[in-house]
Amino acid sequence: MTEIKKPGSLVVYFLLGAFLGVVFLKSEVVSWFRIQEMFRFQSIHMYGIIGLAVAVGAISVAAMKTFGTRTVRGDEIAWPDAASKRPQKHHILGGTIFGLGWGLAGACPGPLFALIGSGLPIIGVALLGALAGAWTYGLMKPKLPH
Repeated sequence: MTEIKKPGSLVVYFLLGAFLGVVFLKSEVVSWFRIQEMFRFQSIHMYGIIGLAVAVGAISVAAMKTFGTRTVRGDEIAWPDAASKRPQKHHILGGTIFGLGWGLAGACPGPLFALIGSGLPIIGVALLGALAGAWTYGLMKPKLPH
C-alpha cells in the first residue's frame, strides 16, 4: 500500500521542480526556437545539453552500481542487463510518437509547467495533450507489450 504524503512533505519536491523550471528557462531548453533548430539540424545547443544529460546519467548510474546505492527504503536496486535487450517495434513506435509530439508541441512533457509559469498559457493545450496521452496509456497498458 502506498503511503500518503503530508502536504508539507511535498514542499521539497515543489522547490526542486521550481529550480528545475528556472534551469530549463535559463538554459533555453524550453525555447521553441532552440527545439526547432535542433530538429532542423541548425544548431548544436540542444544536442550538447542532451549529450551532457546522457553523460551525467551514465556517470551517476556507474557510481550507484560501484558504491551499491540503495533505495530510500534501503532496498537493493535491481539493474537489468540492458545490453541483452535490443529495441523492439514498440520501442521504436513509442519513441516516434513521443518525438512527433515533442516536435509539434515544441516541448517535451517535462518543461511544460515551466513554460506555463513563464507566461505562455497556450502551452496548456500541450499539457492537456500530454495528460490525455498518459491517461490513454493507462487504459491500454494491460493490452500493450512490455
